[in-house]
Amino acid sequence: MSGLDARLVVHRGSFGLDLELEAGPGEVVALLGPNGAGKSTALRALAGLLPIAGGHIRVDGTEIHPLPPERRGIGMVFQDYLLFPHLSALENVAFGLRSQGAGRREARRRAAGWLDRVGLAGYADARPRALSGGQAQRVALARALAVGPRLLLLDEPLSALDAHTRLEIRAALRRHLAGFPGAAVLVTHDPLDAMVLADRLVVLEGGRVVQRGAPAEIARRPRTGYVARLVGLNLYRGHAAGGTVTLRDEAYRLDIADHLEGEVFLAFAPSAVALYRSKPDGSPRNLWQARVGAVERHGDRVRVRLDGPPLPAAADVTPAAVAELQLTEGDRVWAAVKATETHVYPA
Repeated sequence: MSGLDARLVVHRGSFGLDLELEAGPGEVVALLGPNGAGKSTALRALAGLLPIAGGHIRVDGTEIHPLPPERRGIGMVFQDYLLFPHLSALENVAFGLRSQGAGRREARRRAAGWLDRVGLAGYADARPRALSGGQAQRVALARALAVGPRLLLLDEPLSALDAHTRLEIRAALRRHLAGFPGAAVLVTHDPLDAMVLADRLVVLEGGRVVQRGAPAEIARRPRTGYVARLVGLNLYRGHAAGGTVTLRDEAYRLDIADHLEGEVFLAFAPSAVALYRSKPDGSPRNLWQARVGAVERHGDRVRVRLDGPPLPAAADVTPAAVAELQLTEGDRVWAAVKATETHVYPA
């Protein structure tokens, strides 16, 4: 098989990782998950920085897990970039080429070409301390790509950047990854980075895969609370019958527009939740009373956390609505969701 074909079994104290992972040539696969899920453990195992207790790691059909890190044919961009502080940008990029046996002049020539590709031809002589975060990230990427790796590993490559720089560098990174012929594995906790950069997502929780698939599919059909929060949806599990879903944990029934039977997930966006101070006229069928748990700014909207019983949820409203309803923590409100705003799919 071309690309990456791996099963990683790693034991670290009481934590265990068991992950099957594939990435084809030219494909970017993102590992997502909460802190402690095993994302960085998986990356370090692929790189040879952690031993695997079982499984295999094959790149382009070759078993590489018995090999030391420097012989695995892997490029890696670390979270903090780990550029050599005493070397210029040019010499940082040339370092891996020299390690592969290239002569000084040839290594510098090829390194200069890579700096030009990432838009840093004018920074060849700059030391890392003179570079911005975005420039350092591009030097680290050029260093990883210059050696012609068959597998590229990226560990939170945008986390050290400010919001403005992150936007610019994310777009540039996407262009460079699109031109990379090998397989790439990206570790990130940022769903936007994953959605923009990756072709497929693998979501880890507690060292196990809880969901995998294309970004659009995962965003549309989350299967755990973590994934639902990641993509900004309210998610519940229940039993569908006769146009309603009886929720498993909340002992509450919601009307739905979909016609499904059996165990299902039910999701709706926070923007689908309407809030009222008093019971609204007409009494929409999906209507319940809730306590306001928190009121927080969320971009250009306000996120209102509603505590149960019967139904905990997040609602997004405008600042004007918050003022009009005079919402504060501890208030009792009525919440409503139209059946047509719910999305139901098999569990």
